[in-house]
Amino acid sequence: MSESTTLPDNRGNKGRKIGFWLGIAAFFATWFLSNIAPDQPLIARMAAVAVLMAIWWISDAVPLAATSLLPLVLFPFLGIKTGKDTASAYINYIIFLYVGGFLIALAMERWNLHRRIALAIVSKIGRSPSMIVLGFMVATAFLSMWISNTATTIMMVAIGLAVIKSTEQTFGEENTATLSVAMLLGIAYSASVGGMATLVGTPPNLALVRIFEELFPGAVTAGATIGFGQWMMFGVPLMVIMLAVIWVLLTKFFYRPSNSLTLSREVIQKEKASLGAITFEEKVVLAVFSTTAFLWIFRKPLPIGSFTIPGWSSSLPSGAMIDDGTIAITMALILFLIPTRSPKAESEGYGTILDFGVFSRIPWHIVLLFGGGFALAKGFTSSGLSAYVGEAFARMEGTPVLIMIGGLCALLTFLTELTSNTATTEMILPILAAIAVSVKVHPLLLMIPAALSASCAFMMPVATPPNAIVFGSGRIKIAQMVRVGIVINLIGIVLISLSFYLLGPSVFGIDFSEFPDWAQPQN
Repeated sequence: MSESTTLPDNRGNKGRKIGFWLGIAAFFATWFLSNIAPDQPLIARMAAVAVLMAIWWISDAVPLAATSLLPLVLFPFLGIKTGKDTASAYINYIIFLYVGGFLIALAMERWNLHRRIALAIVSKIGRSPSMIVLGFMVATAFLSMWISNTATTIMMVAIGLAVIKSTEQTFGEENTATLSVAMLLGIAYSASVGGMATLVGTPPNLALVRIFEELFPGAVTAGATIGFGQWMMFGVPLMVIMLAVIWVLLTKFFYRPSNSLTLSREVIQKEKASLGAITFEEKVVLAVFSTTAFLWIFRKPLPIGSFTIPGWSSSLPSGAMIDDGTIAITMALILFLIPTRSPKAESEGYGTILDFGVFSRIPWHIVLLFGGGFALAKGFTSSGLSAYVGEAFARMEGTPVLIMIGGLCALLTFLTELTSNTATTEMILPILAAIAVSVKVHPLLLMIPAALSASCAFMMPVATPPNAIVFGSGRIKIAQMVRVGIVINLIGIVLISLSFYLLGPSVFGIDFSEFPDWAQPQN
């Protein structure tokens, strides 16, 4: 479960001050001087709010979560939406899907289940340097599908450094240098790629689902929403292909470890032995985690070719009222009810698998960031700004879909090298929806590739928390990360564009030749 990325704290107060005043100046200039649709004043006001939030998000002028609260203040004062309607955008089932999933992830961390899973995966893959790198990448990607990419990277880097130091003692630092770079970059990149595979893997994916439903309520009625299992049918193969490409680039071309290295598994075995036998608490968390994943994946009917696996919710009398957020909170609550059997936990006052202290570890700033994006999407629609933007791009009608997707993927990939991926996604998705309506293409043809591309920032240390963490190890130079990262960025653009163009329509039920009725502008 990837977390939102922000610009680092060390970028200086000067840039933030410039961003702060630039945002305010742009706000008033857009409102009073732009002369946007004089007969529809709400459009200029909404555009002013969007410009202000975009500049503050990009420049990190004020904390991202604080910027996300602006709609609660500005929408009522500018007559865009009532305070009551605006506030309702900040809480919905996607928020509870995120919170419930994060609570389960925190339970995995608390009882070291994530570490046991990681070590089990790494130990099963071969002893050669390149295969050890692959083992770390697979373990990192799998965990990042479900838990924070920051926590995953910190843990995997610690294990990886132990392996690297052990190898250095035998073969020397110089002979181990390429292995060190390949392993650490592989961990960072896998943490980002893993988040692409599931809806809870990274905030942009969740933002996409909710913004799509906000902007196109008719899609919900028509059953055209994105299901958890449906997303995985596309996301997991894409993740596997991306991992394979990154592994080959790292270990066969850019930082190929010496064939003379023969890695000992003693470090991994010691790490595994230090965990001891699997505990009762780990078994409970594993059971809850596995059940949750199963319920998410198979809640809705899952078409596989000509065969469809029926969704379990349809067999319940009120199954239509159950969503993924319901499942997440239900399963998370179970962890607050089951008593622990660990003497240490009881001595520390932990009576159950999860307790009240866990709520302080939920990243509430991400929850507010979600809410700000959802409110922005509502404002785009209600003010008429979405329709106005769409009309401005009407001349793009007839542009080949693959070209639109590729250009969009390139824009998002390089934009998120320097900005928050969640904030950027939430800022651009309403615009893409409006463009899609204007040029008469299925909105998901633009919105899904954009959300996926927001996770593909591999060049800069500031781009993602995983990149920053491995750079902070002191064993990676910026030039080394940029050298391979820019190639992976470009390959990612091609892979996302082609895979979505070829597989997206069948997985998500998109017809290139038809514009869905639920996306038609409402008069």
